Amino acid sequence: MKDISLHVLDIVQNSISAGASFIDIGVFEDTGENSFRVRIGDNGRGMSSEVIQKVTDPYYTSRTTRRVGLGIPLLKQNADQCEGCLIIESEQGKGTLIEAVFVHDHIDRPSLGDIAGVFVLLISANPEIRFRYAHIRDGKQYSIDTEEIKDAVGDIADIDQDIIRYLKQMIRENLEQTGVL
Repeated sequence: MKDISLHVLDIVQNSISAGASFIDIGVFEDTGENSFRVRIGDNGRGMSSEVIQKVTDPYYTSRTTRRVGLGIPLLKQNADQCEGCLIIESEQGKGTLIEAVFVHDHIDRPSLGDIAGVFVLLISANPEIRFRYAHIRDGKQYSIDTEEIKDAVGDIADIDQDIIRYLKQMIRENLEQTGVL
């Protein structure tokens, strides 16, 4: 995939398909340790240990609409090619945690991409799900939670395109002002 935010979108779609009502997205950058980590956790159905063993195989999928599942295998491939790794922890009935680790300054590490746009897309398309996003870079932190947005604008299902554009711009500006981007 072109950038990490698209990987996040794909993995979060898996969480939504697994019935998650809470999805926690984190980006952790430590330039001193030369690490870049993306962590997505949910409270969905979770996976059995057998499924965890198969899920990085592109020819394995739980979907019935097609015979391949490329999201997790492509994320693993990107992490591996950047001297990193993919970590999957899951328990049936309790949820899943997926963490991709990259060498921060690796020439092949994809850029973060439009994470603000992805976050706003996710919350506007799934108003019934609570999302939390945190980005920490060298001790500087920005975070946003859909609970905060609901407190400010009311029911997310009823927000219009102007508010969606405002949210996207606000998140981008806050990420830049806090120094995490």
